[in-house]
This record gives sequence, structure tokens and C-alpha cells, in this order.
Amino acid sequence: MPTQTSRAASGPSSESDSLMTSSSDKIVSASRTIKAPAAVIFDLLADPSRHAEIDGSDMVQAARPSGPSRLSDGATFGMDMKFLGFIPYRISNEVVEFVENERIAWRHFGHHIWRYELEAIDTNTTEVTESFEWGTARFPPVYEWVGYPTKHEANIAATLEQLEAAVTA
Repeated sequence: MPTQTSRAASGPSSESDSLMTSSSDKIVSASRTIKAPAAVIFDLLADPSRHAEIDGSDMVQAARPSGPSRLSDGATFGMDMKFLGFIPYRISNEVVEFVENERIAWRHFGHHIWRYELEAIDTNTTEVTESFEWGTARFPPVYEWVGYPTKHEANIAATLEQLEAAVTA
């Protein structure tokens, strides 16, 4: 069962800055309470052209023009990426979980999953949990060997912060 602990680098500056992290055997995740309706947040997550705007890893550069403007269950979409900040590559993803305004997840050929779960606290407040699941990957030990679980903790926290900025601007 995942353990959950409070975490905030410089302390929360408001209620919306609360950040929770959790890790289990093959999942790392964090949650953030955002002062925005779930539908507004979900619309951004379902729009691949906005993923670079919220990506905390700085790897996502842009959506490939051949993909859908809005994601749906089973949709495939491509992204232009950069590894180590300077090595460009392209990746194709498939939406593997989709519940409007509640959950969206995708994976690429490596089969690890990026997931966003939204829980409406009230009409204008949503708890968003982002998770990286590598237990579904084709060869999970590689992810551990290169340190992705640990690296993604900081990336997820940064993504949730940028997501909040995007939907509350």
C-alpha cells in the first residue's frame, strides 16, 4: 500500500499550494489542491498542444501536428521531445485510461504510464494527482537503474505547479 507524506520545498504559501507525495513499489505520484474546476483542468490535460506548457521535466517540446486536438479513449498522439535538454526525439503515445473530468492516462512503446486523476473537492477546487507507473513497463529494472522514479518525483511536483499556474492565470 502506498505511503503518503506531506512535502513542500519552501512551505505552502496558500491552501492551494499543499502538495502530497506518495510512492509504492512501482508508482511515484504527487497530489496538489488547485483552485479550479475539474472540467477546466481536464480540458487542459486532454489537449496535447498544451502539454509542453505544464511539463515539469522540460522534455516535452510540442505536440505533433498529426494528432488529435483533444484526447479520447484509445487516441494516439505524438510529441516532440528533448532528452538531456538537447537531444531531440519524437514519441507516440496512446491514451489507455479516459474518464471525462476524472482520469486520463497514456503510455508509449515503453509501456510505462503517465496518469492524472482529478477529484472535485467543490465546484471550484480540485485535487489533482499525477503518477508515473513503471511496473507496467516492458522491463521495469531499466527504469530503476537509470533513476527515473526518483527523478520523476521532482518533475511531477513541477508539473503540478505549472498546471496550477496555467489553469488559474
